[in-house]
Amino acid sequence: MTTSDFARQVDAMKARDIAVTMPTLTVNEPVLEVVRVMVVRRLPGLILVDERGRPSVVLPGTQVLRLAVPSSFLDDPALARTIDEAHADRFWTELGDRTVGDCLVKQAQKPATVAEDATLLEVAASMARQRSPLVAVVDTHGTLTGAVTLERLMTSLAVTSLGD
Repeated sequence: MTTSDFARQVDAMKARDIAVTMPTLTVNEPVLEVVRVMVVRRLPGLILVDERGRPSVVLPGTQVLRLAVPSSFLDDPALARTIDEAHADRFWTELGDRTVGDCLVKQAQKPATVAEDATLLEVAASMARQRSPLVAVVDTHGTLTGAVTLERLMTSLAVTSLGD
């Protein structure tokens, strides 16, 4: 199979074909709840939407974790070593009612999004450019319709190349 044959075969698949359903979350959600949603659904990250259902922030899992870590420990890693083991494992439960919006660092970067008819190459390029294991898939109005995870993308690419 030539490179151009492979490109044509992969181009036949679109983002909508490999997208997964994502929970609809907003900046008003409690941090503890978004962490639980991500863990229970085994997601590599989360997508926050605005009041119209449009992606406002795509958060890779490491950034969701960052929401739960108190900023004092992020600013001074040596401070984290001063906490005893019994309390160190429970740091995230002390968030109380704090919402994602309370913890979210102002993000100037545009969320990682692709159109439903984006090719797998476009999805891969967006993921690589944004350094995100998750890309929001949107319709023509910019409304979230699903997401492509790194695992789904890589599996689709690998399976497509096996057919030859």
